[in-house]
Amino acid sequence: MENLNSMADDMLVSLYSNGNVKAFDVLLSRYRDKLYSYISFIVRNREQTDDIFQETFVKAIVTLQKGAYTSNGKFGAWLTRIAHNLIIDSFRQEKNDNTVSSDAAAYDIMNDASLSDSNIEDDIVSGQTLEDVRRMVDMLPDCQREVVFMRYYQDLSFKEIAQITGVSINTALGRMRYAILNMRRMSVESGILA
Repeated sequence: MENLNSMADDMLVSLYSNGNVKAFDVLLSRYRDKLYSYISFIVRNREQTDDIFQETFVKAIVTLQKGAYTSNGKFGAWLTRIAHNLIIDSFRQEKNDNTVSSDAAAYDIMNDASLSDSNIEDDIVSGQTLEDVRRMVDMLPDCQREVVFMRYYQDLSFKEIAQITGVSINTALGRMRYAILNMRRMSVESGILA
């Protein structure tokens, strides 16, 4: 039998649906980090992120076990869509402001100097630039921030973004356009760009 790690997602889904639990373990390991970082970026609360992450996979397992999953696209995009819907449900349930600061996060990838091989000057300039960009991204409306994250941090196509967020491709493109315009305006106002 072929090694599970080298199998395509659809084949693993089929194996899992037929009782091979190890096939789902491979799918979980394939998408765990990417999905968790997506949820964490949007939610910005560790406990809530953990809950949504777990609930996403529970929903996926239930759907697969019922045989209700239809292979009409990428499995990862389907998982992200489930997570997206759970995030929206979670935000709807909250009565207070949905903005949560990332200041309390234990790990901030944008400020990790160990990810750079350049000299100290480059590190300082690069760190400041990344911090400026992150602050601007954080100030964007939720729908624009989500599209920027999916496009630049998850490397998703606009078609995948549209499917995950449940909007048309033109709407996803429009949100990106407005995000870029808003970031450009913010950078001019703050003196980052002249």
